[in-house]
Amino acid sequence: MSKPTMPTNSHAINDDSTVEGRTGEDSVDISQLRTPNKVDLSAVYGFLGARTTPDWVAAAIADLPLIIQDHANCEKKAAGTAMNLLFRYEFSYDLQRKLAQLIREEMLHYEQVLGIMNERSQEWRYLSAGRYAKGMLKHKRTYEPAAMIDVLIIGAFIEARSCERFAALAEVINDERLAKYYRYLLKSESRHFEDYLALAQSLSTEAIDERVAFFREVEAELIISPDAELRFHSGSPA
Repeated sequence: MSKPTMPTNSHAINDDSTVEGRTGEDSVDISQLRTPNKVDLSAVYGFLGARTTPDWVAAAIADLPLIIQDHANCEKKAAGTAMNLLFRYEFSYDLQRKLAQLIREEMLHYEQVLGIMNERSQEWRYLSAGRYAKGMLKHKRTYEPAAMIDVLIIGAFIEARSCERFAALAEVINDERLAKYYRYLLKSESRHFEDYLALAQSLSTEAIDERVAFFREVEAELIISPDAELRFHSGSPA
């Protein structure tokens, strides 16, 4: 089976993405962000095996500072993961190019969330890692290129879930500035999972559908089962 081609530059980051919404070293002007009127999330919803529970949304709304900071953590971790892959897998131009774009975009989002925390006078506090990513990574295969393929598939689910949760929060949150920022993120986040899937498939000589289906079940169980800790990617509150 021949390897599929990589996505075209239509999914590349905009050239001005590094300055959009930037007003100062420690702030972000949400009013200047280009927020789409509507983003089609049908592909995201179809990819995921379960939707976020109303109980999680209610708990998140009740503790927005925690959700905002954990979102910042998620953006930083996503950039770090892509950076590690960038150094580990240097054999592919397409892989390197796409990872570099992801790092740039994730770090921009991290900086923007830090600006939101600064605007809200929210201090940074210690947050332990939740069970979500670890719960999927424990199923990662241990030999290459299978390990890399699994990491990229897991990354696809993390990105898709992030997008789904931004949409869920934006619909009900009683903070228009924060809701606008989450809507702004939908356009880029809604395509990230496809980027990860394309990268995973590019490393395999066989279809990855079976592994995607496996991790779909694992991810859905983590989302709908009771979770003792509230995090941006946590399950239904216990």
